[in-house]
Amino acid sequence: MALDHRLSAEHEELRRTVEQFANDVVAPKIGAYYERHEFPYDIVRQMGEMGLFGLPFPEEYGGMGGDYLALCLALEELARVDSSVAITLEAGVSLGAMPIFRFGTEEQKRAWLPKLCSGELLGAFGLTEPECGSDAGGTRTTAVLDEERGEWVINGSKCFITNSGTDITGLVTVTAVTGRKEDGSPRISTVIVPSGTPGFTVAEPYSKVGWNASDTRELSFSDVRVPAANLLGEEGRGYAQFLRILDEGRIAISALATGLAQGCVDQSVEYARTRTAFGRPIGTNQAIQFKLADMEMRAHTARVSWRDAASRLQAGERFKKEAALAKLYSSEIAVTNAREATQIHGGYGFMNEYPVARMWRDSKILEIGEGTSEVQRMLVARELDLPR
Repeated sequence: MALDHRLSAEHEELRRTVEQFANDVVAPKIGAYYERHEFPYDIVRQMGEMGLFGLPFPEEYGGMGGDYLALCLALEELARVDSSVAITLEAGVSLGAMPIFRFGTEEQKRAWLPKLCSGELLGAFGLTEPECGSDAGGTRTTAVLDEERGEWVINGSKCFITNSGTDITGLVTVTAVTGRKEDGSPRISTVIVPSGTPGFTVAEPYSKVGWNASDTRELSFSDVRVPAANLLGEEGRGYAQFLRILDEGRIAISALATGLAQGCVDQSVEYARTRTAFGRPIGTNQAIQFKLADMEMRAHTARVSWRDAASRLQAGERFKKEAALAKLYSSEIAVTNAREATQIHGGYGFMNEYPVARMWRDSKILEIGEGTSEVQRMLVARELDLPR
């Protein structure tokens, strides 16, 4: 019996809706935002009105009652046009709201999720630090419980945090050392820090190579006090919690990377049809045709990979290896497709007015963010039962 990889009618309708939104609303506007390094509040507001930020969450918390596949389909379609908008959605959902949904108390869910699902507020995930990127277990930020006042006192800093400094950022979930285990290793927990809390400082936006219409900043915490009830999940389980969040997030990033790779195909096919050289369209040249065939092959394979991982997640099966494989492959072929698309466009591919120039700049971070390619290879190797 053959497996049916086609989308359900409901998922296909969602995909088409987001595709149309990306083409009609995002594509005409995003280039100007990108060049100005400006966050596209009006586009994000419309995404919220469409329910995109609430896709995988239950209706009782203001969500759309969908699933993770729905989120990933939306991410792929957005990233076919622009990755800044796509990463704003990805980080807002899988890194901002999902930890609260997965590990929060009922009170925390009802306090935060409705506004996060509507896009009225954005959430951020404060994990990476200046001196520990891939080594997240080396967290130096601390949270000490002041039992007399019933408050966590947080000190430390975070870097490269998406959605952390917009006008609609509502909270950052911060990983911090809250004590030591018997063997002396750090006990890492996660604490919700609302925006505007005294002592919580958000730096100016980074000057980035790509994702220039998304918000990324460094954060610092100086004797920041939040209620003890802001602990997210169990104390000492923060490390395990963020590993689960990152496993899921890698599927989302893979969908985003696949969208960028497919966008490179879309733009290059259109260019090859209309650009003439030596009296004929360049798409008639076999060298260009073969490039485009290889680009399409990569995007298709990446799509199959992330959908396989997503289906395992939704079925409650183990998906760590498949998520790592999808993230590794899709991010690396996104870089390859972006390079090839730029080459097909020639000199125009180096001009920012053409979307492939933006895609070329945006692609590299996909091999780094939410787990580098090296980390993905390490995760896959561990699943192969090799000797240690």
